Amino acid sequence: MDVGTLLVFQNWYEDMSDEEVFTRELNFGVLAEQYGFDSVWSAEHHFDDYSMCPDNVQVLSYLAGKTSRIKLGTGAVILPWNDPLRVVEKITMLDHVSDGRVLFGMGRGLAKMEYEGFRVDMNEARGRFDEAAPMIMNGLRTGHVENSGPFYDQPRVTVRPGPNGRSWDGRLFGVAMSPDSIPAIAKLGVQLMTFMQYPFEQHAEAINRWRDLHRENHGSEPGPPLIQDFVYCHEDPEEAKRVAHEHISRYFMSVIKHYDFAGSHWRETKGYEAYQVGADMIREAGMEAAAEAYVEANAYGTPEQIVEKYAHRRDLGGDLMANAAFCFGGLPFEKAEASLKLFGEKVVPELHKMKARTSATV
Repeated sequence: MDVGTLLVFQNWYEDMSDEEVFTRELNFGVLAEQYGFDSVWSAEHHFDDYSMCPDNVQVLSYLAGKTSRIKLGTGAVILPWNDPLRVVEKITMLDHVSDGRVLFGMGRGLAKMEYEGFRVDMNEARGRFDEAAPMIMNGLRTGHVENSGPFYDQPRVTVRPGPNGRSWDGRLFGVAMSPDSIPAIAKLGVQLMTFMQYPFEQHAEAINRWRDLHRENHGSEPGPPLIQDFVYCHEDPEEAKRVAHEHISRYFMSVIKHYDFAGSHWRETKGYEAYQVGADMIREAGMEAAAEAYVEANAYGTPEQIVEKYAHRRDLGGDLMANAAFCFGGLPFEKAEASLKLFGEKVVPELHKMKARTSATV
């Protein structure tokens, strides 16, 4: 099983500047290679302390120069906010400077405030993603970008520097956080990325649906899905539980705030109607109960407890890729780094023994 870490860059600290938070977490990407992780990923978010990373390709370019082995993943580039041609150019360059270590993840975005900041109609999100994704994938493979569609009328251009000849098979990912995203990702033929939100039994249903649709569309087996957790790892199970419930709960509250899950705009936004169901369920359950369920869905505990959780998931969902975020919800950096180090030393080697297919050969 491949194991990665996600850099979130969340400033929920009362006494730290954005610069200090950003640069301290950025170093976690370098430490991840030292601690044996297979990949480091960076989110893309804008305009909020929820996640301060407006350009994850730039982050990964920095890490490409600071590391030599670890794979570099975009988790994800939000296609409706980025010009497809520029995405092809930047990802191609990143693949050159990193000697072919790029894992390219794509998403369509979820926050109304980010769409408004970019002056993009959120009702167009699904259409823009579905049009841009194949443009970009084809451009990465061929070095040529062209399209004639309602959102992107792109005359044929040649990207220079061009492709390096390495295959992108097993290196392309798409985020699916709602039922209507599953068919879109399956149609593209890329690997699924998703964040833990509820018991894994429910996630396994979505994963199996995606696998079935991938087989129908492409007549082949898909690579393993990437499962993202917010993690706290500690040798003392009680301390692990206490810290996890405090800070993963705080992260959950930041999700509610950033995505406005208390709002009712979901049912009126094309392609996002399914999120209204989730928002209504949170209101019905109550915020405290919803936060508790969210914490329990994610992976926290002693190294042995965490390994057990992943083994259970693999039994339910087949081959998986594990991805873990360690900085979130105002968790002190010293605790976050100790958690990252312990996870790298004691969890990563055990997950490697589970022998799931790797995402790419670098």
